[in-house]
Amino acid sequence: MSDPSGATPQPVPAPGVNGPEEPGADTVNEEIEARMRAERLGLSFKNIHDFEVDIELFQSIPVDLMFRYNFVPYRKDGDVLIVVVADPTDVLMIDELELLLGMQVDVAVSTRSAIQEVLKRSESSQRVLDEATEGLRIQVIREDEDGEEVLSIDRLTSDQSPIIKLVDSTIFNALQRRASDIHIESREREVIVKYRIDGVLYQAMEPIDKQFHQSIISRIKVMSELDISEKRIPQDGRFKLRIKNKTVDFRVSILPTVHGEDCVIRILDKESASEKFKDLSLNVCGFSDSLLKKVRKFIREPYGLFLVTGPTGSGKTTTLYAALAEIYNSEDKIITIEDPVEYQLKGINQIPVNHKKGLTFAKGLRSILRHDPDKIMVGEIRDEETANIAIQSALTGHLVFTTLHANNVIDVLGRFLNMNVEPYNFVSALNCVLAQRLVRVICPNCKVQVQPDKQELLDSGLDPQVDGERPFFDGRGCIECHGTGYRGREAISELLDLSDEIREMIISRRPAADIKRQAVSEGMVTLRHSALEKAYAGITSLREVNKVTFVE
Repeated sequence: MSDPSGATPQPVPAPGVNGPEEPGADTVNEEIEARMRAERLGLSFKNIHDFEVDIELFQSIPVDLMFRYNFVPYRKDGDVLIVVVADPTDVLMIDELELLLGMQVDVAVSTRSAIQEVLKRSESSQRVLDEATEGLRIQVIREDEDGEEVLSIDRLTSDQSPIIKLVDSTIFNALQRRASDIHIESREREVIVKYRIDGVLYQAMEPIDKQFHQSIISRIKVMSELDISEKRIPQDGRFKLRIKNKTVDFRVSILPTVHGEDCVIRILDKESASEKFKDLSLNVCGFSDSLLKKVRKFIREPYGLFLVTGPTGSGKTTTLYAALAEIYNSEDKIITIEDPVEYQLKGINQIPVNHKKGLTFAKGLRSILRHDPDKIMVGEIRDEETANIAIQSALTGHLVFTTLHANNVIDVLGRFLNMNVEPYNFVSALNCVLAQRLVRVICPNCKVQVQPDKQELLDSGLDPQVDGERPFFDGRGCIECHGTGYRGREAISELLDLSDEIREMIISRRPAADIKRQAVSEGMVTLRHSALEKAYAGITSLREVNKVTFVE
């Protein structure tokens, strides 16, 4: 990233996967010199590699000043701003900084490379992305009648609308920050843009003036081939972008509200799964060892229905992909039908649903069965017809992997039976039901031990006598996690293994509470207990557990 003033910062070694790399000889010498300089001038030395960032303070200071004068705002004491600099003897620079910021500045000392590393990784550096995207070339990919990809290129040139630059920069920024969704919300006098990162919404930029709202929505509609004249009914569309020689799919939903149209863009970056998922397997999903053993048994059954359930964005598809990647071999034919194909698996035939051309899950599934598959994956069961075909496929010798939207393993049973599925066929086909959610993982760079008070333990359904001395952990917030205290997510899960007793209870339509009681008595670990086990292990926090699961 270039310095906004025109100067190019000195190169900084890339941090390692689990934090900064071991310091080399140059870094150690630089730190010794900086400590001696601080001691000579009677100033304090700050090790800013892992200091707790004040996000509001960073955002209150123009980022170009930080790069130009090479300083990091450390703390604010009343009207005095404490900044960390590499050269505290540059009095002219400090005077100029006081004049520009309009406040008294006190200095502390650190190394030049540490300051530049913090600036490059800080939240505030995202605010120079508009400059970084000035030369960005985004290609909108459209499909002709024969399904061929045709490229029409939108170039960000000087004579183009600022709205096009704003939308493209917002999308580019979202990809840089690992966002899964972009939310554009209209208010009475302003437009708010938010990113969903690790399942939580964060405001992406300063509010935009309401006068630009319709232009932004129209630009997104044009990209998604939606009707720009229709503003009173919901619209759904999709588009593809080619950014840095990488194709990314986007799903768009437009919804009319009292203050205008809101828009949500779902990002499906199928070509760049995180480092963790490059070698896709069930090991990276975060399942416990005991549950992993059971899941591996069920995905290797010769036939039957392997059902995964959970809300949107709970990692269901990733779990199914991991399962398929583990069982893939050259002797079996595996075909999937998905909406859309989110991750391309080598050696597996994947079919995207195309509603415009009439290719639905049910129609595609019927055609798949004529291709002599051994294992089938159906992206989602949404209707009675797809449910019945999937069950018949499982009964006739195919291993079927699929997902369904439900809150837990017991709710799934009711959902299927309400689709007019024959209960006997359903329980005969079903091997197991896996329900899952995602909890945020505490950032390893700012993880600290905390002690919940008695009331918090009681509110969490825990016994203060038993859990009062147990160590819990939380994240302070640092540069690495943008001050949130979390980085990444892992799955929590419950697995319903259909014993003969549970099968009989489903066929006789016994109440859900009775089935759950029987499953727990047979050893089923509920979502709540799965989440608490991660909190006990220091993987996630107690407040994250309470946010994602019900207190039992």
